[in-house]
Amino acid sequence: MEQKKSRFSNWMRNSITARMLVVGFLLLILLIPLEFVKSLINERAFRQEEVVRETNEKWGNEVLLSGPIVKIPYKVVYEEKIFNEKTHSYYTKTKETIENAYFFPDKLNIASQVNTKPLNRSIYKSVVYTAAIDITGNFPKIDFSNTDIADENILWNKATVLLKTSNLKGIKTTPVVKLDRESLSMTPQYSTEYLNTIQSNPIANAREIFEQPLPFSFNLKVNGSESLKFLPIGRATDATMQSNWHSPSFDGNFLPDDTNKKISKDGFSATWRVLQINRQFEQSFFGHLPNLSDAAFGTKLIIPVDEYQKSERTAKYGFMVIGLTLLVFLLIQLVSRIYIHPFQYVMIGLALVMFYTLLISISEHSNFLKAYAIAAFSVLALITVYSRAILKGFKFPLLVCASLASLYGFIYVIIQLENYALLVGSIGLFLILAMVMFASRRIDWNNE
Repeated sequence: MEQKKSRFSNWMRNSITARMLVVGFLLLILLIPLEFVKSLINERAFRQEEVVRETNEKWGNEVLLSGPIVKIPYKVVYEEKIFNEKTHSYYTKTKETIENAYFFPDKLNIASQVNTKPLNRSIYKSVVYTAAIDITGNFPKIDFSNTDIADENILWNKATVLLKTSNLKGIKTTPVVKLDRESLSMTPQYSTEYLNTIQSNPIANAREIFEQPLPFSFNLKVNGSESLKFLPIGRATDATMQSNWHSPSFDGNFLPDDTNKKISKDGFSATWRVLQINRQFEQSFFGHLPNLSDAAFGTKLIIPVDEYQKSERTAKYGFMVIGLTLLVFLLIQLVSRIYIHPFQYVMIGLALVMFYTLLISISEHSNFLKAYAIAAFSVLALITVYSRAILKGFKFPLLVCASLASLYGFIYVIIQLENYALLVGSIGLFLILAMVMFASRRIDWNNE
């Protein structure tokens, strides 16, 4: 029995195949703590999103603004046949319902000044803004002559002006719409739709004032977060946006004009021009006003550096880092004939996994570059000192240090790239494979 154990022990120590099997098995085992680290990164990222969302909700969510829109009610008269059970015959009864006609502006000008500021809650940060919005334009002459609505059924005395917005809570000034020389105060209306409705009091002398094109204007101050968007409901919609935020992401169905778009470290400015021909809806609706949110355009105000996203991308290379590092130790073991115990391989692998835990914890309190440098240096120093005790001398520990430092540097370059990440990564892996093939060319593989 003791002789069999001795043979097995010698085979494990001297067989190249046995050593490779042990290292491969340990590599698979080390994937378990690596998956736990990836799960931790996702959990912390989800926690960040939750905290930012709660912070933004208290300040004001994203803003989508539409308006002004003229709403004119009208009567719809129709006949309904009703069955009389006593006479077993039908009779006709005249009924009427109230429907609404909606008219959009001919010209819509939107000028917005967006002042941003960061909000911190614990270790998490979000960006919020206060926007001063000035809207001017003119309504066309409103004419029902092209419809089948009788003139006596139009309720001109109940005509109102509507504004639509996704964020009532963020409004900081009560909007007053100036319609020619009349000022209309606005009040919110109950709505179950995505866009909330703000409606004016009835327009005096609506029939007379809409017999010709009518100018309008109003201004609004609103708190919001994440994005500011507008609906291009004008026959011609011109919008400008200026902000002190340095990292805008232009979003929506229309992009700003490249000739007037400026982005710098001090902020950005952008202009849009959207014509009726550019969108898929008319300038008036009868009966029901559809949801036009898909036609919105505007800007997302994003925080450009997402530490959790970078940590997640780094962790995806964890298998490669652990595998190549253990491969370096295996090659050193085969070349130098120094025995490395499986427990020592496990310790080295766990030290490599600790890099990702250090990275995510430090990056929550510092920038990613500093967190990456501290985590990489700590793990590099630990493994180098540990390999010095295992491998004796300085030649092989320095080789381990140089290999691991090059690997961490290579991965940092990859995660900073976007368009060329795949190209650089493929070339890098090809070079690594070439070096491994070159380093293993003189190993005697006959000792199985």
